[in-house]
Amino acid sequence: MELGGNNACIVFEDADLDKHLNTMVKARMQNTGQSCIAAKRFIVCSEIYDEFVDRFTEAAKNLVTGNPSEKDTYIGVLAREDLAKTLKKQVNESIEKGAKLVLGNQMEGAFFEPTILTEVVPGMPAFDEETFGPVASIIKADNREHAISLTNNSNYGLGAMLFTEDIEGALDLIPKISDGAFFINDMVKSDPRLPFGGTKASGYGRELSREGILAFVNKKTVYIKN
Repeated sequence: MELGGNNACIVFEDADLDKHLNTMVKARMQNTGQSCIAAKRFIVCSEIYDEFVDRFTEAAKNLVTGNPSEKDTYIGVLAREDLAKTLKKQVNESIEKGAKLVLGNQMEGAFFEPTILTEVVPGMPAFDEETFGPVASIIKADNREHAISLTNNSNYGLGAMLFTEDIEGALDLIPKISDGAFFINDMVKSDPRLPFGGTKASGYGRELSREGILAFVNKKTVYIKN
């Protein structure tokens, strides 16, 4: 049973933004941000934070909004108007608690424009809750250890992604990430070959792959003593 999440996208100071920035934008904005496995919290090491904010903001500004049936449209409307109202409430409450609005926060009916918040910290809806729409929360981490701590500071645990050129160091973090999935230098995604599911409030069990199939099998124990 998969129950949503507020996935972290961790950006270490050595991340190659030229190579991976578009993937990070897609990880948040695909399907107008309406994805359980979308990146919702961008946890960025301080050394690269300002550059990341500038480049992510510029990329978000260039996303084409409009009629989702048109080929070039990237950001359409949300599924329902009440979802847009909920998103607006989450953003406004986060701003009231100290988050900085960098881009967006305008809605019309079920449309909610791409929105970026910085200076997001625990205790704000933009950090604690699942924002199911095109809202990116950018959080500054003091260092790599702080970034991992912020990642795990969540009631959810569906999937986390990490962007870094230090692959060996990233592999050492596998047991330290509490989420059900950990993707390195790519966005979290489901694949029928891989088990998919979360931890904590993001659900239990697994679907897809051999593990998912076995969830539907009644395993029978037979014991015989001669």
